[in-house]
Amino acid sequence: MSLREETMFLRLVVFVSFSLTSAVVQTEPVADSSYVAAVYEHNVILNPEPHVPLSRPAALQHLQRNLDIYEEQAARAAQQGAQILVFPEDGLQGFNFSRSSISGYLETIPDPQQESWNPCTEPDKHNNTEVLQRLSCMARNNNLYLVANMPDLQPCPLRTDPSSSCPPDGHWQFNTNVVFRSDGLLVARYHKYNLYFEDAFDTPPQPEIITFDTPFAGRFGLLICFDILFHEPTVTLVEQGVRQLIYPTAWMNQRPLLDTIQFQRALSLGAKVTLLAANIRNDCLIMTGSGIYTPFSATYHHAQKGDPEEGRLLVARVPVLDPLWVNQSVATEEGVVRDDSTSSTATDSGYCHKDSCSDSPSSTTFISSMMYDPFTFVLLNETEGEVKVCNGTFCCYLQYQRSPQSISKELYALGAFAGTHTVNGRYALQVCALIRCAGSDVTSCGQEVDEAETKMDFLLEGKFGTKYVYPSVLASKLVLEQPENLETAADGRVSMKHSNMTAGLVTASLYGRMYHLDSE
Repeated sequence: MSLREETMFLRLVVFVSFSLTSAVVQTEPVADSSYVAAVYEHNVILNPEPHVPLSRPAALQHLQRNLDIYEEQAARAAQQGAQILVFPEDGLQGFNFSRSSISGYLETIPDPQQESWNPCTEPDKHNNTEVLQRLSCMARNNNLYLVANMPDLQPCPLRTDPSSSCPPDGHWQFNTNVVFRSDGLLVARYHKYNLYFEDAFDTPPQPEIITFDTPFAGRFGLLICFDILFHEPTVTLVEQGVRQLIYPTAWMNQRPLLDTIQFQRALSLGAKVTLLAANIRNDCLIMTGSGIYTPFSATYHHAQKGDPEEGRLLVARVPVLDPLWVNQSVATEEGVVRDDSTSSTATDSGYCHKDSCSDSPSSTTFISSMMYDPFTFVLLNETEGEVKVCNGTFCCYLQYQRSPQSISKELYALGAFAGTHTVNGRYALQVCALIRCAGSDVTSCGQEVDEAETKMDFLLEGKFGTKYVYPSVLASKLVLEQPENLETAADGRVSMKHSNMTAGLVTASLYGRMYHLDSE
C-alpha cells in the first residue's frame, strides 16, 4: 500500500506494509524534512517484593540491571541513525510499590527551567543522582536525545504553607519523564498528572505543560500513560500547536476499544500528531504495544500469544510536523485526514440522512456492557445494509458490506454510548463502535476479541458534541488498518470510510472525548 503526501516544504513517499506484529515504514526524505525516531518496548526486570523497602545500594543494584539493557538499546538505536529514543513508563524500577517502599529508588530531579545541568559532565553537582548520570551519559555517548521515566522526589512547603497539598511526610513523589539532549544536558522534566492506581506517587498541585526543542525536528511535548485520555496535558499541548508527542506508558490492553496500539494510532489520527509511544512488555499484566505513529503511517509492535517475552526496538524515519520548523507548512494527507476547511460534509455521501433512516432505529436494540459501559447495540443481520443505533440522543450510523468471499457466521454489532465512564477512571464519552461479538449470542457483544475472519467495507458515522474524536480500525491478530477516508463536518458529524481490509475486522471505532463534561 502506498500513501502520498506533498507540501511545499515536505515531500515524502511512504510505503506501509503490515505484518502480524508490526508495520514497517520506509521513507524517502527530503533534506531537513524528516528525522529518525526510536522507541523501546522494555521487558522490565522487576523487584520481586516491591512492597518491601530497599536500601539505596540495593535499589541501585536493581536499577542498574535495567539500565544495562537501556545502554544496549541506545547503542543499537544510534547504529540505526536514531536521533531521539524513548523508553517506557516504570521501565527502570517496575511497579506495585507503596509510598514508602519506593524510597530507595527516588532521585531529586532539578528543574531544567531553573538551572542548567549536565549530569554526565557534572556528576558532583547533585548528590544521589546515579540514574540521572547514567541516562545523561547514555544520551551523550550515543549522540541522541533520550527520554526516560523515573521516580522523582521533590520537597514541598509543609512547614511554611500548611494549607498546601503537601503530603504529611513533607515531600512529593512524582512519576516523571526526563529528557536529555544529545550532549547529555537535562532539558525537560515532566510530572505525570493523571495517575492510575499509583500508591507510590503524588498528583502534582497543577498540571504541567512541558515541551522541549530539538535541532532536527523542532518542538516535542511530554505525557505519560493515562494522561493520553485527558485534556491536561494532552489536548492543551495540541491546542498550543505541539504536533509531536512523547509517550512513555505502562498500559494494560483493554479491548475492544482501548488496546494500546489501537488508541495510540487513534490519537495520532484524530489529533493529527506524531506520537512516539514506548510501552512495557509484561504478559502477566497484559502489557505490550508500542509504536511510532504519524497521521500518514504507523510503525508498531504488538506481541501475540505465545511470543517470547522480550523487548523490542522500533526505529523509523518520520516527517517533521512542527509547523514552525517547516515554515508554517502543516502536513496533511490527501484522502486520509482532512481539515474542516477542506472536507466535504458527511451529508455529501447521501448516506442515512433521509427521514426514513433518521427517525427510528433500524431494528431491535439491546444493552450490553462494553468496557464497563452500557452500550446500546443493534445486530448486523444481513450481508450488506444500513443500520442505526442511539444511546439517548446520541446516534451512530453504519453502511456496510461483508466481502463476497466471507462465509463466516461471526456475529457483528453496531454500538453507541454517550455518558460518563466511571470504572478505573472517570471521563465523559460519545462512542460509535462496530465490533465483532465474542460468540454467537448477543450477551457476548462487547467482550474481548483478538481474531476475526469477516472482512467488511463500511462507512461509520456519528454526530458528536465534541471536536475531539479519535478513529481506529483494528483487524484480526491485532493489526492496525489505515482508514481509507476520514471526514469532519462543521456540525460535529464525523465519518470514517474503509474498504479492502487485509484481515478480518475486530473493531472500528469513533471514540469521542467530551472533556468539558468530565467534572459533571
